[in-house]
Amino acid sequence: MRPFRFGAVVRHAESAKAWAEQARRLESSGFDVMLVPDHLVGARFAPLPALAAAATATTRLRLGTMVLANDFRHPAALAKELATLDVLSDGRAEPGIGTGWLAADYAAAGRVLDPPGVRVGRLAEALAVLKGLWGEGPFSHDGAHYRVDALDLYPKPVQRPYPPLLLAGGGPRLLRLAAREADSVNLATRVRADGSGPDPADGGLDAFLAKIAIVRQAAAARPVELGTSILELGEGGPEAWSHADTSAMAETPQVLRGTRHDIRDKLRHWRDEHGLTYFVLHHERDLDAFAPVVEDLA
Repeated sequence: MRPFRFGAVVRHAESAKAWAEQARRLESSGFDVMLVPDHLVGARFAPLPALAAAATATTRLRLGTMVLANDFRHPAALAKELATLDVLSDGRAEPGIGTGWLAADYAAAGRVLDPPGVRVGRLAEALAVLKGLWGEGPFSHDGAHYRVDALDLYPKPVQRPYPPLLLAGGGPRLLRLAAREADSVNLATRVRADGSGPDPADGGLDAFLAKIAIVRQAAAARPVELGTSILELGEGGPEAWSHADTSAMAETPQVLRGTRHDIRDKLRHWRDEHGLTYFVLHHERDLDAFAPVVEDLA
């Protein structure tokens, strides 16, 4: 049984000092990972420079993304940036990556939002490039989406063979890819093909359990860390920008209601019965309320 791990998504701060204090607060509260999202629209820092700044303010806290949009960066450039972050943080980089999905991001940047199947295929190829470039010696790749010609990347990441990768998603094809290639899988609601938001037909307990089954079957004997994001804590609804409707999620670990004891018991149930051990707090507003649970279970 894996131990519990806890992460928190943090989007921005008013100053460098405030950002450093936020990182130190997470570290001192027992959180394992600080995560920054990756969207072009909205009040959010760019994830990689923000995490580099957080690295200088902390010593234990791991540094992740929830999640990088693959369509925004060539994997050769991303491999170098993530390896550099890993070196400068003394081996604390823990990148999460996804296809990219939010239509508003693509529209604002004048980019075409390809169909989900194309984006998942491109992500699969990007993962192969990342892992190849993090290996020893020159790496070449000639695929449908990317080409790399005998590139010997410098620096190499501190963590070998590469920093642990997280993939997040809810569609069967992406979940199977994550089961084969990722170290951690964040079980999320499937998004609509047009990028307008999560698909409301994908909510509920049965859909969530089906995702676990897909990952387990596709992973076979591979050890994969399973987790999800906590979208609602207590009785408050989700923030509007998240596009998430939690009305059907009450029985899943994505919604945690009740006392500290109730929440602790629910998370233990999902670990003991279903193997979920990595829980990510989605909203900064819930940090104070969730910190005692982290203290109990971390």
